[in-house]
Amino acid sequence: MLSEYTERYRNKEVGFVGMGVSNLPVIRLFVSGGAKCVVRDKNDLTASPAYGELASKGVRFICGDDYLEDIKESLLFLSPAVRPDIPQITEAKRAGTVVTSEMEEFFRLCPCIKIGVTGSDGKTTTTTLIAKLLEAAGKRVFLGGNIGVNLFAELDSITADDFAVVEISSFQLMKLDISPDIAVVTNVAPNHLDWHRGMDEYIAAKANIFRFQKPGSILVLNADNDVTRTFAKQARSRVRFISGEKPGFVFFDGEGIKKDGELLVKDSDIRIVGRHNRYNYCQAYAAVCDIVPPEALRKVASEFGGVEHRIEFVRELGGVKYYNSSIDSSPSRTKACLESFAGRVIVIAGGYDKHIPYDPLGELFKKKVKFAVLCGATANRIASALESAGFTDYVIVEGFENAVDAARAKAKSGDTVVLSPASASFDMFKNFAERGNVFKEIVNAYKE
Repeated sequence: MLSEYTERYRNKEVGFVGMGVSNLPVIRLFVSGGAKCVVRDKNDLTASPAYGELASKGVRFICGDDYLEDIKESLLFLSPAVRPDIPQITEAKRAGTVVTSEMEEFFRLCPCIKIGVTGSDGKTTTTTLIAKLLEAAGKRVFLGGNIGVNLFAELDSITADDFAVVEISSFQLMKLDISPDIAVVTNVAPNHLDWHRGMDEYIAAKANIFRFQKPGSILVLNADNDVTRTFAKQARSRVRFISGEKPGFVFFDGEGIKKDGELLVKDSDIRIVGRHNRYNYCQAYAAVCDIVPPEALRKVASEFGGVEHRIEFVRELGGVKYYNSSIDSSPSRTKACLESFAGRVIVIAGGYDKHIPYDPLGELFKKKVKFAVLCGATANRIASALESAGFTDYVIVEGFENAVDAARAKAKSGDTVVLSPASASFDMFKNFAERGNVFKEIVNAYKE
């Protein structure tokens, strides 16, 4: 399949804006297929490990401030973080360049049932749960997308009998005019407003996951979220509501997870903690309940210990428990994290500024936080939100390691320390995973 696809562009120029996880495998495919590849990036890529390899194979690099000038390529792949409405890209489309993305081409070419998950919170866990439920039912699953695996490069391995489970960000959705067969929107709350031009654009991007579905498709929505609830009016597909507040297609209460009023799995039998994870289970099962029997749900619930960097237990030292929830890049994620703990915790927060409001943290910290250590670009903004709510048990420090050390110094036996930044990581780290790994390294290096 891939060789036939790339053969169309043999001896033609194919461009790539960015050379990250989404584009790099695709560049290699087109190089091997005989295309004349052009990589465009504002940053100097000569230090990239792949630069020498690709340059030796004839790939042309256009870097610097003028990296988008004079686009003449037949086909142009955009990285997720590149807006599709940049003037030079819009002009290239008018001139005849086909502008696309790795995700869009995957959805067009993939021969199997495609399940897409998006949302402001919970999408990685929900995506992972869907894959695990299908695997427990004996299905062959390809898991990827924004979760870190390039599925386009796997197309030759995928058959019509398989399932592709894809996490999709708002950045990727803005470029799509095709939707998955089964779509899940976990929730929508303010996020990525440093990139999107307002909340309306962010919501519209999320809606692309179902906007192009067919009448026979399935859309799973959170009935308890004000935004996702309204999406049902726009849908052409079959809508399935989940809820933690009232009966729905799949819902949960104090007993456990239920469908049509029938108890599927007891709450006490679900290994991972947190009310937000009950939502994740409901969303995942609602998406695949036609395929996955209840016994497979019970099996996964009893065995699945969670996704790395999401309320991940690191260690207990001197009676203090340390948890890594580096994925918490917004206040709503931090809320879900902190409410998973019965008592009040010591929290490490702060990071890159996505221009989202931090006001909700004030009342949350008064209720759930014993002491806060703030660092990074958003430290002062978070502090202001805390002060406005009357929460003053915090300190601002310079440097991430100093923040972890400060939390340790404040903790006493019986306390819990949680890394839950409520901010992105890009001011100090390349991504949330690196931030979480550094946190674990620091904590694991502490001596008794």
